[in-house]
Amino acid sequence: RAGAVSIDGRLDESAWSAAEVISDLHQQQPDEGKPPTERTELRILYDANAIYVGARMFDSQGPSGVRKLLVRRDQLLNDNGSDKIALVLDPYHDRQTRVLFELNPLGVKGDQLNGDNSYDPVWEGASQIDSLGWSAEFRIPLSQLRFARDSVQTWGFQVRRTIARRNEEDMWAFWRNNEPGGPGYFGTVTGLALAAQPRQLELLPYVVQKSTYALPTAGDPFHSKQQLSTRVGGDLRYNLSSNFTLDATVNPDFGQVEVDPAVVNLSAFETTFQEKRPFFVANSSAFSFGNFNCYFCSNTSGLNVFYSRRIGRAPQLAGLVQSGNYSEFSDASTILGAAKITGRTKDGLQLAMLEAITNGVTSRYVPTTTPNAAPQSREIEPKTNYFIGRVRKDLRNGDTRIGMITTLTNRFLSDTAQTARLRGRAEVVGADIQHFWNKRGYSFSGQIALTDVAGDTAAIRRTQRTSTHYFQRPDRTVTSDGLFDVSYDPTRTSLRGYGLYARVAKESGNWLWETAQNWRSPGFEVNDLAALSRTDFRWMQAGVIHTWTVPTSRYRNAAVLVSGQQQFNYDGDLTDRQGAVFGEVMWPNYIYTNAFVIRHPPTFDQYRTRGGVIVKSAGFTLYQTSARGDSRAKVSWDASTLYGPNIADNGWFATGNIGLVVKPAVNVRISVGPGFSRDVDPRAFVTNVADATATQFGGTRSVFAQLDQHSVSMNTRVNATFSPNLTLELFAQPLIATGGYSAFREYRAPRTTEVFEYGRDVGTIAMTRNASGLVTSYRIDPDAAGAAVAFDVGNPDFNFHSLRGTAVVRWEYRPGSTLFFVWTQQRQGTDAFGDFDFNRDRSALLRDRPVNVFQLKATYWMGV
Repeated sequence: RAGAVSIDGRLDESAWSAAEVISDLHQQQPDEGKPPTERTELRILYDANAIYVGARMFDSQGPSGVRKLLVRRDQLLNDNGSDKIALVLDPYHDRQTRVLFELNPLGVKGDQLNGDNSYDPVWEGASQIDSLGWSAEFRIPLSQLRFARDSVQTWGFQVRRTIARRNEEDMWAFWRNNEPGGPGYFGTVTGLALAAQPRQLELLPYVVQKSTYALPTAGDPFHSKQQLSTRVGGDLRYNLSSNFTLDATVNPDFGQVEVDPAVVNLSAFETTFQEKRPFFVANSSAFSFGNFNCYFCSNTSGLNVFYSRRIGRAPQLAGLVQSGNYSEFSDASTILGAAKITGRTKDGLQLAMLEAITNGVTSRYVPTTTPNAAPQSREIEPKTNYFIGRVRKDLRNGDTRIGMITTLTNRFLSDTAQTARLRGRAEVVGADIQHFWNKRGYSFSGQIALTDVAGDTAAIRRTQRTSTHYFQRPDRTVTSDGLFDVSYDPTRTSLRGYGLYARVAKESGNWLWETAQNWRSPGFEVNDLAALSRTDFRWMQAGVIHTWTVPTSRYRNAAVLVSGQQQFNYDGDLTDRQGAVFGEVMWPNYIYTNAFVIRHPPTFDQYRTRGGVIVKSAGFTLYQTSARGDSRAKVSWDASTLYGPNIADNGWFATGNIGLVVKPAVNVRISVGPGFSRDVDPRAFVTNVADATATQFGGTRSVFAQLDQHSVSMNTRVNATFSPNLTLELFAQPLIATGGYSAFREYRAPRTTEVFEYGRDVGTIAMTRNASGLVTSYRIDPDAAGAAVAFDVGNPDFNFHSLRGTAVVRWEYRPGSTLFFVWTQQRQGTDAFGDFDFNRDRSALLRDRPVNVFQLKATYWMGV
């Protein structure tokens, strides 16, 4: 750089005139490969501290042709409703890395690291609209980038311009729509003579003042109507070199700007939520493993071994103090400290390590019958240490990547209640490979992971009996699998398993195809530091797709796909089989539509009896359609419907969703999304009852019923942006869900679809009602005068109503430093009517007691 550059978006400094001009862009949309309809000029400068980019976006209509939106940072990354200019860097030139920086005509920033929107480096950018169109200036500090130590650098480079009124996407390093694209297709910027970077230290301390208002339960000695708390902590970043970074955190904030959504989960499996804590979100791709990809598939998942929300999790043994007690405890374990090192060497070796330690959570509690008694204490989450290590190596100029990962969890268990319920140690080791050939037109992905968990016999026995494994299933036949555990053993003190995934695919051209295998052995267990719902499957899939990517008078692009998949458990039972046909079209007016049909015949179901014998599912045929309008319009929309009738019985399910986005001004965005679902399940699980006479079911009688479930929700969001650094966001999610159970029944025999209804086909059933006439329980005698003992089942009917909402003011008062004011309200309640009455349930929702939380959070970024 020769001369000073002021980042104001004007490009009026003399230094720009000396820079080489980049202008040879090509259209990718709408007219693939043709010259752009408007000229773009880009110039690059650099000095010892930063990269500077100046961009002039000419517009033949002058300022009136420039489309603009004023929104919060990163909100335009996947939105083509505004003009914008994006720079994509590959500083290592490894043909894998994508560091994106973008600006729109009003100076709205966007940034990503390998597709991760949470990447928020500290950089400068400004834009100006003038008679020629608009212009933008970027200043990207080298301290915010990771690159090799070479004295003269070659970086991968890409430029993308969006011209919103034409729905046009122009790019400098061009690839066709039927090619995989990405960093492997980037152009290069050479001759960057960059000095070694200083070991810059960045600090981001925070303070949170929190006030919670909630009406406590009468007699509760621990909670008052108002509770105040203060929390302090911070993050640290230290550039060990130009290509390695140390990040550390002390007491990271678990307060979330937007609450997790309300969910009604009737399955045996855990619900997971998105990570939102900055320390764990930042550069999370460095620890990614088990990425799953398919053109079209369902009922399967990736080989993931790290779910960061396990660190600082909610206490796992809270139930020990909640039942029959007033109790007080933190809803998350405190992270005493965490640190990670990430980076890569110039020869393509990538390293990432994370270490964290969380404090134990102790609860105070007193019995509800004696609230004035002296409080007792119990540790309900032990102190725990977590470690994750990841290494990857690029070969063949980035076309081949091999890697390994290991995770370790150690719990410091302090009493018999903990040792009987929690595993003391969990280890995972994995390896993966990604290989491209023929100009990245073909790919192979492979992953394998081995797991070993250990603990007291009671803890490992509980592990074997969880919904993830169901080792206790009485009709399990497999007894050995080499070094890995596949059968139930109540005396075990450890459990070993493996998982693997492999996929071969054609990624380029108009004809594409794929085939994949995905296995989890029964003993595979990663839930200590990941999220795993099920094991014991060997899944296989194949599909063929044809695409039309060159626009015609009838469509802009289209695709048709045919695929099939099936799955067996380790006993050899067929537990999944389906065929699918999918089609999609982008029409000339930019309305997008798609539809698919899935045929899933009856197969064996090893989960429906929740640890009992295998039965047979009813099978289903699934019909889905969806459409969306042009997102550039001031009023845009999307809609989808799904209908799935069962094959072997009268069950069915259906959903409908509508989305509406209104932009009344360039800085205001209002979105509403009503949704409705109905699920009629003739085989909904109710409970398991021990019964020695149920010999063909292994001594357990599984009770089912016909469930008629309704849910209605409405996601509403209002965003108002006063400047790129000052925003207001409002969000609300009301949800009403009901479930009515009737016609209680059991399976006639294992491995069948046929059921016997109590009181009609077999046995007797009687209801018990309370004074209000509501059913409180059912008395079931499964064989009437036979030898089976009658049992009681509580009424499982439910009416759930919830309202969750937030109001957030964000002000980035200086680069990297932000002030938040957050108001969160949550209210929810339950009834046991079972039927769906919108007016009644809506009124009940409004009567539910609210919990209001006000938070003021300030962060201050310092670069030393």
